[in-house]
This record gives sequence, structure tokens and C-alpha cells, in this order.
Amino acid sequence: MLPTAPIPLTIGPLRLATNLLLAPIAGYCDLAFRLVARSCGGVGMASTDLLCPEGVLRENKRSLELAATCPEDSPLCMQLYGSDIDRLCEAAMWAEDRGAHVIDINMGCPVDKVTKKDGGSKLLCNPDQTLRMVEQIKSCLLRTPLTCKLRLGWDDSSIVAPYLARRLEDVGVSLITIHGRTTAMKFTGQARLDGIAQVVASVQRIPVIGNGDVRTPEDARHMIEYTRCAGIMIGRGALIRPWLFRDIWSHLTTGIIPAEPTIDEKCAMIRRHFHGLCQYRTEQIAVLEFRKRISWYARTMSPCRKLKDPMRQINSAADFETVVSAFQDWRKDYDEQLHAGRIAPITDDLIEAA
Repeated sequence: MLPTAPIPLTIGPLRLATNLLLAPIAGYCDLAFRLVARSCGGVGMASTDLLCPEGVLRENKRSLELAATCPEDSPLCMQLYGSDIDRLCEAAMWAEDRGAHVIDINMGCPVDKVTKKDGGSKLLCNPDQTLRMVEQIKSCLLRTPLTCKLRLGWDDSSIVAPYLARRLEDVGVSLITIHGRTTAMKFTGQARLDGIAQVVASVQRIPVIGNGDVRTPEDARHMIEYTRCAGIMIGRGALIRPWLFRDIWSHLTTGIIPAEPTIDEKCAMIRRHFHGLCQYRTEQIAVLEFRKRISWYARTMSPCRKLKDPMRQINSAADFETVVSAFQDWRKDYDEQLHAGRIAPITDDLIEAA
């Protein structure tokens, strides 16, 4: 008997291959990373980073980089944030003209630089005004489904998500994503499944997607079964395991969790991500990004100090390739000796001595 009976997700007229979505992770969900996650399988839809309406309308360089896409990056959601209704309407039309399959309004970002400008989760503080804003944005779109990503409320004294979700359904929003924390919680504590379940119960005709603390296939199954949500959005868990969508979809549909990718397969993902950054941005950006991002990949590659430490010193694509190749050679030798019983397992703390 299968753990659940998942069905591919429908957002307005758009039918996805799975019910698993890659979150708009600020600073991380660039085109190069989205393509890595998609290449692993299981991604029903991915989202851009948060897009500033003023930035995309002026078509400044950074905003266009965040909105960049390609044929393989499909279907794609473009997420907008802010509180200026006129600019949000213009930006939504801009996104529709540039082929967004879905347009999402961010009502969940708890970061101060966003909320201090009345965007992100600050929109939860005045639900009726926010509803008027969403209704106006919806009226500007000709064909593209409009969705909203919420938190439970600003704090425990103002849990507005069930009310707001119900009203958003009434004004024509096609899907709600709910992160199971308040703004005050930021990313601390645990995502509240009861809160997600209340939002699911508050709507009648549109899907609700659960978000927060999904790091394993079992986490996803539990969230779906407990809350009855229609699907899952994954953020930070995908930065560590881009293949998590593949694993979850397999677990939900067959009950089987595939074997973890090998070290060589993980190195291939790392290369694809790095070279994607070179292609869609610049080599120097790729170098700077990977000095930081390698720590995410490395969490599943221990012992990995021979990858992490040199990667933080790279200055070129040639340096990058030298580091990855040297690590692969070292790991192959280490794994062979370990399997043969000639050495004991070592931790990253002991690599230098080894």
C-alpha cells in the first residue's frame, strides 16, 4: 500500500507533472540552481527569487538576472514583492508578457528590509487592504494564474492566514502557499502543521501548498497526511539535497526512496551549477557564489574538508575544476581503502592529520 495517493497539481489551467514546488529562496534560487534541481527530477514548478517591481520595470541588470529563464526552466513562477499597487500591477503584466506560467505575490518574507517597506509578511497586517491590492493585480492579468505565498500571521496574536486565504480564493487567486510560521518566528522553532491544516480547511476550490521544515521524503508525506495540503513547497532542504524532489515524488508514488546520488553524481551537480552560473552570469560571480555555496552541497559529502577548504580559495573556473577533480580522486581512493578495511572511517576534523 502506497503512503499517499498524490496527484499532479493544477494551478488554474496549468497542470504540473508533480505536486512539488521549489521555493523562491532569496539569494539562492537562481536559474543555474533551478536547472540543477530540475535535472534531478520531481520538480513540478520552480520560482524565481523575489522580484522587485521597480527593478524589473526599470529592467536593471540585477533584476533581469533574477528573472532570467530558459526553455528548460519550465514551468516557472515569477514572484513579486512590495506594496505599491500600481507598480505591482505593472510588474505582473511585465512578467506575463515575458512568459511566466504563474505569478505569485510574496506575503511571507519576514526579512526586515522587505517588511519595513510594507512588503512581504507585512501585508498580513492589513488583510482587507491586501485583498484590494490582489484583486486589482488579478484584474490586470489576461491569462496567467495569480497565487499568493503567506505566513500564518505577524505573530501569535494575529493569525490571519485562514481568513485571508478564504478571501483570496473569493477574489480569484488560483493557489495559496502557507509557511507554517509567523513573521515573529522567522525561521526558528518548528513549522506548525496545525496552522497549515487550518488554512487548508478554510478554502474550498483551490489547492493549498504546505511549506516549512521539509527535509526528507518522510517529512513531506507527514505534512500531506496531517494537513491534507495538495502539495509541498521546499526551500532550504533543496539547497542541501537538490534531488529531494525526486526522492519525495518516488516515495509518494511508489513507497520507495531511491539510493542517494554517488559522490561522482554530486560532483556532476556541482559542476553543472558552477558552469550554469558562468553561462547565465559571469565566471567571477560563479567563483564568489561557490566559495559560499559549497558548504550546502558538502553537508551530504562528508568527509569533505578536501573539497570545502580549497573551494573557499578559488579564483577562477580552472581553480574550481582542479579542486573538484582532486576531491574526486581523493574520495575514490579513500572509499576503496575504507571498503577494503585498510583504513578506519575518518571525520572532517581528522582529514588534515590523515
